[in-house]
Amino acid sequence: MAVHGTGTASLIVFVLVVAFLSFLYLTDSYVTWPLVGLNVLTVLSLLWLWKLRQQDGGTERRVCVLVLGDIGRSPRMQYHSLSLSKHGYNVTFVGFLDTKPHQDVLRQEKIRIAPIAEVKGVQGPKILKYVTKVIVQSLQLLHVLLRMELQSHILMQNPPGLPNIAVAWLVCVLRGSRFIIDWHNYGYTIMALSHGQRHPVVRLAKWYEHFFGPLATRNLCVTNAMKDDLHRNWGIKATTLYDRPASIFRETPLKLQHELFMRLASTYPQFQHSGSEDVELERTTFSVRDLSDGTVTLRAERPALLLSSTSWTEDEDFSILLKALEEYEGFIKEGALLPSLVCVITGKGPQKEHYKKLIDSLHLEHVKICTPWLEAEDYPVLLGNLTETQGLILSRDLIKLGGHSGPSTGDIWWPTVAMKAIRSCMFGCCLPVCAIHFNCLHELVKHEENGLIFRDSQELAEQLKSLLSEFPSSGGRLGLFRRNLRANRGQRWDKNWDQNVLPLFTTL
Repeated sequence: MAVHGTGTASLIVFVLVVAFLSFLYLTDSYVTWPLVGLNVLTVLSLLWLWKLRQQDGGTERRVCVLVLGDIGRSPRMQYHSLSLSKHGYNVTFVGFLDTKPHQDVLRQEKIRIAPIAEVKGVQGPKILKYVTKVIVQSLQLLHVLLRMELQSHILMQNPPGLPNIAVAWLVCVLRGSRFIIDWHNYGYTIMALSHGQRHPVVRLAKWYEHFFGPLATRNLCVTNAMKDDLHRNWGIKATTLYDRPASIFRETPLKLQHELFMRLASTYPQFQHSGSEDVELERTTFSVRDLSDGTVTLRAERPALLLSSTSWTEDEDFSILLKALEEYEGFIKEGALLPSLVCVITGKGPQKEHYKKLIDSLHLEHVKICTPWLEAEDYPVLLGNLTETQGLILSRDLIKLGGHSGPSTGDIWWPTVAMKAIRSCMFGCCLPVCAIHFNCLHELVKHEENGLIFRDSQELAEQLKSLLSEFPSSGGRLGLFRRNLRANRGQRWDKNWDQNVLPLFTTL
């Protein structure tokens, strides 16, 4: 954005005033040195601000995408960056570079990643550690955002919003950029899960979000329920942008399925074939490749495949899933004609080792559980596998209990990333979903149409039993839901983004 003429005129006036005051001072008039110094400082500040806001060519085609988290595990922000680049914007993607982003992001010439380091804070009491972390992270963000080329917009993910909402807003004020927040959740509600709603830090975080959130130029959110809550309780008018499936999420050809199964089998025994070996055949638990002609087929006796993703955080109660799997094991031992089950729980996070110990203590015979981390390119391939292997999805967001039993915002904030089920699972790969009940779940899952809704582990176990009772036939409920999804895929991400988000960047 160009410097306004009024700003330049004001600068000239101040320079003339300082020159005049200096002349009076040097001629022994009644002007004090502090007054001259104050005016000099003011002029220097204005000069610095003028430099920050000075346009160099192409400013209107530059956008900063900011996430105070791992870029590789922020798919929605990666899709924002790709969509912006497709429309000719040069994107500076700021965030932690802990895991590798998708190849499309890395290959796109118009996307430049500006990695920042996660700050731990000084050792000592928790409050001291937290305060120093916020201060240092703020200074780091200011340094990065003020040094980069002038951006027309800063698009920021919330949460986390402390301290980056205030920092991004300040930079936008100083540089004349426009500020857009993409509301995935409320940060203070997540903090309340571990600290309690009355904790001083949680109260401070709530005030902080309520104060700085409405200062954004424009706002996005993930569901209409959150849109209504933002408007009613925050005074924020937001545009709903549902997570829709990107083009990378589609049904996977058998050859690619087998290649992924082979890679997983090299590390995880749950994917390894345990029968007799045949030199002419390459086998996994789910697939067989004839080495003579390269033909790949699915094994008739294969187990069912269930997938759930997670960040292994405190707001995700995986005990519901583990109890349901124990009950499913009991159905088989009691004589029910059900397939064995391989449950893949993929993700990284602080609670992973805790749950791995719980999983190891189960000693299940007919249910196998593995917890791999899948790269950005492998995750959609595994999802596409589920279509042919008659699998189903338990998205991490759909067994998340935060909105169900957590903070006072009730069932509004749960869709932080729950709409990923639309993007990656349901509409992208035509996968039925088992979802825990929430008040606004109707925006995502249609009970008995594209999935099932449960309230506890026992109901989930019964649903698994019902869905897999005719496995591997495609004629049962699982096949019906999949056919419904194929017939009602809805919009893909690109068209949805063009309709709802692109106007925010092209209009004042």
